[in-house]
Amino acid sequence: MGRPHKKRYVAHNPGVSYFKPRGIPMVKLMETRLTIDECEALRLADYEGYSHEDAGEEMGVSRATFGRIIEKARKTVADALINGKAIRIEGGNYQFVDGGRRFACACCKHDWMAECGTPRPDACPECGENDLERVMPELDENS
Repeated sequence: MGRPHKKRYVAHNPGVSYFKPRGIPMVKLMETRLTIDECEALRLADYEGYSHEDAGEEMGVSRATFGRIIEKARKTVADALINGKAIRIEGGNYQFVDGGRRFACACCKHDWMAECGTPRPDACPECGENDLERVMPELDENS
């Protein structure tokens, strides 16, 4: 038995739960599932252009774990596009980041909130240094 999966931080709620090819009735469609955390990985890497390392940090996972998440997400979307399947977006092992993301400067110790869905800050707003760390929220053991 492997380790329990770590919850992935998701900053953007996709807002939709289903995509389907146009002109094909629902009853004739096969379906594939994209999890919320896989959708977030696609947003960070392919839409926002984050590196795997930075995207992994945003989601609270290692670069290697992020690589596995994005690989599965891309394969799911490619399968749907190539084989004309519908995509259901649901589930996964995630926790929404409420209200924003907290960062701290390693140089001056200043900490601040950045709005969810915005790019990672380049520098500390207080001292201008770029030695920043993401301060992860505490996970509720019951979630």
